[in-house]
Amino acid sequence: MEHTKAEWLNLLKITDSPIINEIILITTLSLVFWLVWKLLIGRLEAIAEKTKITWDNAVIHGLKAPVSTLIWLWPGTVSMGLFLEENFTHDFNWLSTLKLILVICIAIWTLSRIITNFENQLLEQTKRDVTTVQAVAKLARLLVVIIGVLTVMQTLGLSLSGLLTFGGVGGLIAGLAAKDLLSNFFGGMMIYFDRPFKVGDWIRSPDRSIEGTVDRIGWRMTKIITFDKRPLYVPNSVFSNIVVENPSRMTNRRIYETIGLRYGDSTKVDKVIEDVHHMLKNHPDIDANQTLIVNFNTFGASSLDFFVYTFTKTVNWVRYHEVKQDVLLKIMQIIHDNGADVAFPTQTLKLDHPPEQALVQK
Repeated sequence: MEHTKAEWLNLLKITDSPIINEIILITTLSLVFWLVWKLLIGRLEAIAEKTKITWDNAVIHGLKAPVSTLIWLWPGTVSMGLFLEENFTHDFNWLSTLKLILVICIAIWTLSRIITNFENQLLEQTKRDVTTVQAVAKLARLLVVIIGVLTVMQTLGLSLSGLLTFGGVGGLIAGLAAKDLLSNFFGGMMIYFDRPFKVGDWIRSPDRSIEGTVDRIGWRMTKIITFDKRPLYVPNSVFSNIVVENPSRMTNRRIYETIGLRYGDSTKVDKVIEDVHHMLKNHPDIDANQTLIVNFNTFGASSLDFFVYTFTKTVNWVRYHEVKQDVLLKIMQIIHDNGADVAFPTQTLKLDHPPEQALVQK
């Protein structure tokens, strides 16, 4: 029982300690500041929602969580310092460094959140180029992190000049060891700046079995969704060594067909070609400003062949085939209207009959 009383007395002494009172006061003030911040940020969010500009929403949302965290962690480090100094005799100068590092980390977090919010807002706008927005956002975040890390190193007392010297030698070794990783990184930079394709484009390579829609362009690899919905992950360095075709940037789609008429319709070929040319020139879905050719081409094995060479106004794959179907049906109708028909493979057999006298003798 006496032991229990002694423990209670010690507890009361600790409770009555001025350091404990200061810690309780700091915690109470932190709670008050946090409640004030919650009310303030809520009010600012309500005002930002009513404005026509969008950047204020990105900034306010970026500040919300980091400032709340700082309100609790900064007093927490102060309270920890007071408690340690009261109960230990060691030097705690590192606490000031810890506070500075805390502020730097909160600043990095805040700026990264704001950049991400701006990125998301820009991506919601249909007129924005997704690839460019993502590239700029990634570079901005990378720059913030690099500056933050260098600042932390400087705060810890590290010599940046020596670090950079060591980094030059270490970078050479790391570069040789991570050659493929660096080539993929610079390959991604090439895609961002040269812009051979962007997110959403349909690309294909005649050099490799690569064809599909670009889903994401990362620092190391590009994700492509093939037409059978399989994800294809291509290292960025590959694109610096292959030919990439971007059908999404076509201005027109081509119709190039060879059509054969029967040899018995030789007198009607000229009229058929004239009517087909007139039909294409006046077709609402054919671009008459592009090359338009309808000409007799060759004497086939069983047909008189003429070819149609023209371009549609649409580049949409589905719509293109609808236009092509309409054009081919109209060509077939023109052939029939002229009393001709489309040829198909035929063979003519010529039989040589023996002279009649030879038949009589037999």
